[in-house]
Amino acid sequence: MTGGQLRVAVVQTDPSFGEVRSNVQTALSMMAEAEADLYVLPELFSTGYNFIDRGELASLAEPTGGPTMEAVAAFCRKRRCHAVYGFAEAAGDIYNSAALISPAGPAGIYRKVHLYDRENVLFAPGDLGFPVFDTAFGKLGIMICFDWIYPESARTLMLQGAQVIAQPANLVLSYCPDALLTRSIENRVFIALADRVGTEDRGGRPLSFIGKSEIVSPAAEVLQRLGNEAGIAVAAIDPREAENKKVNEFNDIVKGRRPKAYGGGL
Repeated sequence: MTGGQLRVAVVQTDPSFGEVRSNVQTALSMMAEAEADLYVLPELFSTGYNFIDRGELASLAEPTGGPTMEAVAAFCRKRRCHAVYGFAEAAGDIYNSAALISPAGPAGIYRKVHLYDRENVLFAPGDLGFPVFDTAFGKLGIMICFDWIYPESARTLMLQGAQVIAQPANLVLSYCPDALLTRSIENRVFIALADRVGTEDRGGRPLSFIGKSEIVSPAAEVLQRLGNEAGIAVAAIDPREAENKKVNEFNDIVKGRRPKAYGGGL
């Protein structure tokens, strides 16, 4: 990171279900092709998504400090960068989680709060809230995939000071990438969405993933957006732009909030 400019990369992968080692190595090879300060990878990027049952999920879940974390941490240490990636976390129960890795090693965990579809019978709901992490480049929040549909997710992160929101995802709903423009502008934050591509037809439940990974500015500008093929996209941003919450001279989206009128809401 130089002169306030943070190079953010979204890494759009096409993992093979259950092939953890090769999925991780493929993603790291893609990352090595593009210089960035922060890499964001998809939800469950190492395992794939479409688990047949909880037993299969348990066989592929890893604790923090497991082989996937070790591999990503080695990359970040060598390249002096940060990364956010999604994984199945074995921690007493099993969570759909995301890890933040810094050049110094693991720096934080987020566990998905809003589970989607059959995730509700596979994973435990996240129990860590929506933490915001202090990094060398500013304040980073994380949400995972279906968290986006609840405006409280991004709003909670913004109110805690998040300037950049990293969003690992495995999207099957076509409207999410466009909806994130609203999330970015209503909170005046950067959002880095890392989705996957490909199809997983397992247990008679085929799922196709839409891609369209993107980097969005606090002004709802699409700085980068990929298509439906594996690839990587990089944008240079200044996280400090997210500190300006003004719409005009008289309207500040934080100072203008009226919580007493929201009936107990945020």
